[in-house]
Amino acid sequence: MGCNTSKPAPSPSHDRSALASDTPFSEGEIEYLHKLFQKLSDSVIKDGLIHKEELGLAIFNNVNQRNLFLDRIFDLFDANKNGGIGFEEFVGTLSVFHPNTPKAVKIAHAFKLYDLRHTGFIEREEVREMVLALLCESDLVLPDDVVEMIVEKSFSEADAKGDGKIDEEEWKAYAEQNPSLLKHMTLPYLMYVSNLSSTDAILVWCMLCMAS
Repeated sequence: MGCNTSKPAPSPSHDRSALASDTPFSEGEIEYLHKLFQKLSDSVIKDGLIHKEELGLAIFNNVNQRNLFLDRIFDLFDANKNGGIGFEEFVGTLSVFHPNTPKAVKIAHAFKLYDLRHTGFIEREEVREMVLALLCESDLVLPDDVVEMIVEKSFSEADAKGDGKIDEEEWKAYAEQNPSLLKHMTLPYLMYVSNLSSTDAILVWCMLCMAS
């Protein structure tokens, strides 16, 4: 018999109050989220963290599935960039999509989703990659010239300074003028956390944020 070195997910009891004070969730909802977190974090590697394979299993029912959406959602959750999502990261990121979270927070996190290369700017090629990924996920096939027209129109409108990149100030102004960009940054289900039946429901809806 091999030696089991797996470690259980840490109990949130000691910082439940802190998480409740820092997020829109109540202590009871945080306790429920911990149960969902345990279910997902134990699905492949039992070490108390959610790994990309486990996120892929929840979203695609396939640990080997890879695409841009999965990478961006995992990157957003993995705030400390250690290759695994801890419980506090899980709750903190879900709180971004809560209906009661301020719009400024949602705008800032939407910027992070599009800043694929972590440069602090959104570049034209990143917009193009996101558009192509969205079309692929939607099973839509458009001619190259139409895709380029969509990319050029979106980018030129957001790049107010005309310097070939979108900074956070430009993104904020663009999002304020185009509120539809943020419609998927709010998940009404998170108002009723205790009614969610599985982690899969949360993560599938989080994935839809990429369609903003």
